[in-house]
Amino acid sequence: MSAARASPHLFVAALCVGIASANLTRISWGGLAASCVFLAVAASHEALRPWLLLATLVSVGWWWGSARLDALDRSVLLSYVDTSERSLVVATGPTRHTRFQLRVPAQVRRFGRLRLRESVLLELPLGRAPPQGGLLETVATVRLPKPAKNGFDERTWLRRHGVHVVLRADRWRLVGHRHGLGGVADRIRSALAGSIAPGLHGERRGVVEGVVLGDEQALSEELRQRFRASGLYHLLAVSGQNVALVAGGALALAWLLGLPRSLGQLAALGSIGGYVLAVGAQPSVVRAGVAGALVSFAWLAARPGDRWYFLLLGALVLLAWNPYDVLDAGFQLSFAAVAAIFVLVPRISRGLEGYPLPRKLADVFSISTACGLATAPVLWLQFHSVPLLTVPANALAAPAVAPLLALAFAAAVSGLLFAPAGTALAWLNGWCAAYLAACARLVGGMPGAQVRSGRGFVALLALAAVGAAYAWRRWQSSLRST
Repeated sequence: MSAARASPHLFVAALCVGIASANLTRISWGGLAASCVFLAVAASHEALRPWLLLATLVSVGWWWGSARLDALDRSVLLSYVDTSERSLVVATGPTRHTRFQLRVPAQVRRFGRLRLRESVLLELPLGRAPPQGGLLETVATVRLPKPAKNGFDERTWLRRHGVHVVLRADRWRLVGHRHGLGGVADRIRSALAGSIAPGLHGERRGVVEGVVLGDEQALSEELRQRFRASGLYHLLAVSGQNVALVAGGALALAWLLGLPRSLGQLAALGSIGGYVLAVGAQPSVVRAGVAGALVSFAWLAARPGDRWYFLLLGALVLLAWNPYDVLDAGFQLSFAAVAAIFVLVPRISRGLEGYPLPRKLADVFSISTACGLATAPVLWLQFHSVPLLTVPANALAAPAVAPLLALAFAAAVSGLLFAPAGTALAWLNGWCAAYLAACARLVGGMPGAQVRSGRGFVALLALAAVGAAYAWRRWQSSLRST
């Protein structure tokens, strides 16, 4: 197996498989030791050594995944359910507004006499929302998360993010802000949120914040549903396009200032790191951030880049921190979409050659079709709905997405130098945001925009199979003709 010796892809993939396997069953130190002894004995056969190296990496990943899951499943506060104590809590993420309460991702620093650091979901009455990173003093009651209802198991979802209890409080008092890396992330996010859309309000500001920061809380439930039904909801999740634009902006600024390319790459690394900190550790963000950072490192080291290797390393980073991510819809959708872009888009693009389509429209069609096909099974399994009009919706929205991102970042930068310029750019960007909202409402409001029934999904699979068979025949005939 010479490929195993030469390809680092297999090594990274083996670690990923091992970590993900911990979700099926966990291995202890004893199990890892027994596996290593067995592999060492088997290593006497030279022909098996490359395979045994991969098996060793799988075992190490399996052990690490088991240890991380044990850590994520550990909770001190579970034994204090229905207990109330004076607490010190830090808000670790943006507040989510619901009809009846505020829900804040948080970490408990003190509960009565206990000193600890445990992630919780903090529930507060409607009203003023605590700032991200704020240290809150309150009297809180420990409750269990909601059980499964209407197809969504909140308790399991929270547990997979290391949250086992809910803290409920009626009042809170801000007594400070967190420090360290978390505090830096809070300040970057606050500065970015306040500068990307100066002067914008309501829906337009909500769309800009959703596309740039992945925060759609300012949007109405009706508009969010239209984004889902139209297949445009991915625009409200930070993607690789955002990270690429941030890195490209840093490189362009370095070029304008006459700085060496190496300093530009370092600036790009810093910009990527700051942006990832600002928007949070969403799977698509971490994946794109890892890939962007590795591209800069590859340039600095004069090494060629490898997109599949970068994709696998992004998966490894996410799974090493939280092996439950492999079960998360965001992780599955992000990696399925990128793999489809790598594998399917070139084939679809070749199939479109000869048709009277503009190049940019053909690219949008290829990417939307590939991502739609790859993510449809995930959407059905996770949400029991599949958007049918993804391709036309993305073709309509595509002209506004890149300008919206560019104008938002330009407004943030220019606002530092001349505030009226930032406001003017944001006003112009408001029209891009309004256009995206109109696309979501137009396509998402059409009858049959989404498949929600089992029969409809089976019919969709049958149509996809017929289309795949037709494409296969065309591809085979083109190979014969060449």
